[in-house]
Amino acid sequence: MKYVALVFALFAGLCSAQESGSFQPSTTNVWAAEYPRVDTAGRVEIRIKAPDATKVKVNFWSGPKIDMVKQADGFWTVTTPALVPGFHYYTVIVDGAEVSDPNTQAYFGGGKPASAVEVPEPGSTYYSIQNVPHGQVREVWYNSKVTGSWRHALVYLPPDYDKDTKTRYPVLYLQHGAGEDETGWVRQGHANVILDNLLAARNCKPMIVVMAYGYAARAGEAPVDLFAKGFGSPEMMKAMQDMAVVFEDDVTQALIPFIDSTYRTLSDRDHRAMAGLSMGGMQTFQITLNHLDLFSYIGGFSGAAGVLSKFDVKTAHNGVFADPAAFAKKVHLLWFGVGTKEPEWMRAGIVRLHTSLDEAKIQHVFYESPGTDHEWQTWRRDLNDFAPRLFK
Repeated sequence: MKYVALVFALFAGLCSAQESGSFQPSTTNVWAAEYPRVDTAGRVEIRIKAPDATKVKVNFWSGPKIDMVKQADGFWTVTTPALVPGFHYYTVIVDGAEVSDPNTQAYFGGGKPASAVEVPEPGSTYYSIQNVPHGQVREVWYNSKVTGSWRHALVYLPPDYDKDTKTRYPVLYLQHGAGEDETGWVRQGHANVILDNLLAARNCKPMIVVMAYGYAARAGEAPVDLFAKGFGSPEMMKAMQDMAVVFEDDVTQALIPFIDSTYRTLSDRDHRAMAGLSMGGMQTFQITLNHLDLFSYIGGFSGAAGVLSKFDVKTAHNGVFADPAAFAKKVHLLWFGVGTKEPEWMRAGIVRLHTSLDEAKIQHVFYESPGTDHEWQTWRRDLNDFAPRLFK
């Protein structure tokens, strides 16, 4: 999906006019790969071997396609203008064929494996691995009668989970966006590292985090290709909302019972949260507002506007917001986040929802990530702000 990737920076001028620093291999590279490389100004050098090709471009998903230059040794190279800090998906187009760069690890985004480069954010260490105790991320499979299939999820367990065998933990269900999958929050978002660092600084409560596969079709029904209907089209949004209803049943009828029976959870609503980015935010509000008997902490990271903003707040979801005092007693945290550089239609919807909730006197937190688009840097910041507010 085009809007899931990181935004390509506004060009500040020609590459030669920008201040250059020393280039270093990206942290996303495969073992011993020298390229892609990133310098202190945020520029990226990419080098691809394609001696028989006649035209090669690099395609950063939220930016322009850039022509690469063929060298005498058969390699094609390019140095980009400065990119905004964060995680950038890209592919390479070789004589019209779109392929991944074999020099980087593969990340699932846009509905397919893609390459990526990480541009460090100066001074930020909250999503960087530190010398602190680390939790574990485990893979699980659970059987869902809703979908008639075995389904996959990743589960983060806090550092002392195996040592303190009598301790029970609250649970955060954390969802990915459209075009990505359950691996995204760990591989692209570094959610486990963010939690490790927050816990080491005593800035959040120890918790279990469940990251589930967000695509679902009922048993006996064929999966729907969301993107075949046209990105952002009414047909795509309708298909996404229909899928959210199936996923709602999967979460409430299969996933939550599996997690509560497999791990030492605090299984009451006061110790259960859900949040998600983009499509995962939409799913979060679909599920939690229909099941306030199960959830008391709710977060939308660049999401939820499509579910809520088109309704009058007081009548949305069968009037769940009609009584502010009653809502405040049930929901311990209602949280919205959006990047200041996100597409205007998306940002405007979330800001409008924030304003409507203010007018309706519904307690909530509204966070704006400065200078970031519909991208992982926004969602990393969102989680870093959201997690410390849980289970107080």
